[in-house]
Amino acid sequence: MVMRAPRNCKQSRKAWTRVEHRKDVLVLVSVTELEGEEASMAVAIRSVSVVLKRFSLSQSPNWVWRNKAAFRCKMSTESTTPLTHSITLPSQHSQPVHVVAAPGVSHSDFLSAIDSSLFKQWLHNLETETGILANGTMALRQVLIQGVDLFGKRIGFLKFKADIIDKETGNKIPGIVFARGPAVTVLILLESEGETYAVLTEQARVPVGRTILELPAGMLDDDEGDFVGTAVREVEEETGIKLSLTDMIDLTAFLDSSTGCRVIPSPGGCDEEISIFLYRGHVDKEIITQLQGIQTGLVEHGELIKVHVVPYKKLWRTTADSKVLMAIALLEMATKEGLLPPFPT
Repeated sequence: MVMRAPRNCKQSRKAWTRVEHRKDVLVLVSVTELEGEEASMAVAIRSVSVVLKRFSLSQSPNWVWRNKAAFRCKMSTESTTPLTHSITLPSQHSQPVHVVAAPGVSHSDFLSAIDSSLFKQWLHNLETETGILANGTMALRQVLIQGVDLFGKRIGFLKFKADIIDKETGNKIPGIVFARGPAVTVLILLESEGETYAVLTEQARVPVGRTILELPAGMLDDDEGDFVGTAVREVEEETGIKLSLTDMIDLTAFLDSSTGCRVIPSPGGCDEEISIFLYRGHVDKEIITQLQGIQTGLVEHGELIKVHVVPYKKLWRTTADSKVLMAIALLEMATKEGLLPPFPT
């Protein structure tokens, strides 16, 4: 077990691009936010056809992307036609899906959104065996891209509204989506002098307006699906504990294959699916004391984390974090059914 110090802080500026229509010429505008003002540079592009080629989406084997007439930018000087594309899903060949940018969504963010792994995975899920569109009774008509949050150059969060209707009644089903993709969390159990302890992190969570005790957790940073590697990295970043890949036990792997072997904490509004891992080890009591109350986290990412160590027998009462409670349930059932290997000595 290795303890490490937090990293130094770095800052970055905000910059984006948008497309404007100026005197029958499409213009690519680069905008940088500088001390509350906009400094922009416009570069003329020769023709509409060049722009469409420049910004065309890569073809996908599962669905077809097509530029709509609205993207030809027949715009007046007073108003802007919303950016729009259409997609053809395998289950809806005769009914293209319109994807539209809400007011305030830039051209570059719009293209990034519809070409992101978050959006493509959501479309894929619709047509899986248990997907909403699988049996043909539902239809996806339109998707409104409402917001994009970038983590560096990649999309971290994507918010959109999907119009999905029941073909028989014409009624819409609730379709507001906050997409953030897959994540991992780790239940760390340390045994010392006959007592088992769990490691938690305390963080300020703005959405709920308070600090929360929770398991170390994090989002996947890429599309490779390296769940175990991400779990090990998050533990080191949030607690200072360096684990080995071979030490990890995937508790969600014990779920039925029909579940996708991940837990879904809030399917009514969010696509997040979490893989829950278990680490067990023996440590000296001195390590438990050293871990209690240490400050960790990536300062450059705004992480201000305090580590807590609590007896496992009190863990289920200690926090309302759903990851903790799901991990306990999986661990207890896996133990009851004899699915776990012996506790390491």
